[in-house]
Amino acid sequence: MSRKLFGTDGVRGRANTHPMTAEMALRLGAAAGRFFRRDGRNRHRVVIGKDTRLSGYMLENALTAGLTSTGMNVLLLGPVPTPAVGFLTRSMRADLGIMISASHNPAEDNGIKFFGPDGFKLSDEAEAEIEEIVAGEIEPAQPRNIGRAKRIDDGRGRYMEYAKTTFPAGQRLDGLKVVLDCANGAAYRAAPEVLWELGADVIPVGVKPDGFNINDGVGSTHPEACAAAVREHGAHLGISLDGDADRVVIVDQNGRVADGDQIMALLAGRWAEQGRLSGNALVATVMSNLGLEHFLQGRGLHLERTKVGDRYVVERMREGRFNLGGEQSGHIVMTDYATTGDGLVAAMQVLAAMADTGQPASELVSQFDPVPQLLKNVRYAAGADPLSAEVVKRVIADAETRLAGRGRVLIRKSGTEPLIRVMAEAEDERELNEVVDGIVAAVETAA
Repeated sequence: MSRKLFGTDGVRGRANTHPMTAEMALRLGAAAGRFFRRDGRNRHRVVIGKDTRLSGYMLENALTAGLTSTGMNVLLLGPVPTPAVGFLTRSMRADLGIMISASHNPAEDNGIKFFGPDGFKLSDEAEAEIEEIVAGEIEPAQPRNIGRAKRIDDGRGRYMEYAKTTFPAGQRLDGLKVVLDCANGAAYRAAPEVLWELGADVIPVGVKPDGFNINDGVGSTHPEACAAAVREHGAHLGISLDGDADRVVIVDQNGRVADGDQIMALLAGRWAEQGRLSGNALVATVMSNLGLEHFLQGRGLHLERTKVGDRYVVERMREGRFNLGGEQSGHIVMTDYATTGDGLVAAMQVLAAMADTGQPASELVSQFDPVPQLLKNVRYAAGADPLSAEVVKRVIADAETRLAGRGRVLIRKSGTEPLIRVMAEAEDERELNEVVDGIVAAVETAA
């Protein structure tokens, strides 16, 4: 089944523009409700969370209307991190969970992510079936079976209490000064409170959302804000979340930024030493640095690669029964604790390592020397397919031959924008630039 509405992480787009309109949200809600209804009785439950975007109100109301029209009872969580929705979907025995967020995108965008009753994101097949229902006639519930909706006031608190259970029992963060950048997003209240309750001296950044400033110069896509605060306050560590708090990057005490690859290397090494790394393997995407792969190989561990998207990382983890995976961008998935990436819980694992070892962040999140990596994006016109052009295929093949055994080339289409992402890795930076620039020029000509 083909998918036109759903991308690599739910449905996403510019607010009030197809497909992020109230009308489409209503149909998506109704279609999801119909998909998850198992019989005609009015006992079905869905939880809805959102981040801090202004358009979240519009989409929340439209989804609620669609869901209740097909007999679903809606529980509204308000602003909570994406991992809280995964957790509460399962904890509250819901049939469906929905997160309204465009993650690290600007405030003008929004998105809708779906979780199944097990708390994991829906499969490609399930999303394709929901699309089929959207495109057809959606049967409403009988008047007596229309669903109800109500606010859940303690959803954030439930998630906070659970998050604290992932931190080692009896351990505290006393004496640690931590800069915490919440991107003016979904974790702006939950994350600072959790770390404060564990004893940290928290310096908050990006905790004043106004509906328009999510990810605006703050958060994991702008870690310079966190780095500046770390240097200004002499903090031991900086934590920079994205708008829905399912990804994180770490800033050490010197203001140096560590991405998801370094965080995964730290956790994989520690977990392997503790005998708790399932399958002696880490699951990451094709974007993760070769340096991470070499680091793992040096410790007798294996790197399982998937295509880009944390959903595909999770699918491989579940297939292989692995318990650690993630993306270079900062999605860190620990299935012992969560069903999706959880930036706060991942950061707490780094803090636990600091408290346990007494080592500074600069040592803990610099586990390997990255192989030089260069990524460039090429925008293309709607309807174009530059990767099918013979000249582009030839240039890519030549680049792969040139770097064989010494590096690698990765070319892919973005799942959320009309972009071709051109990435390569090589020890020789001059050669790296020549390879990437040559492919970019060919793609631009064909675009």
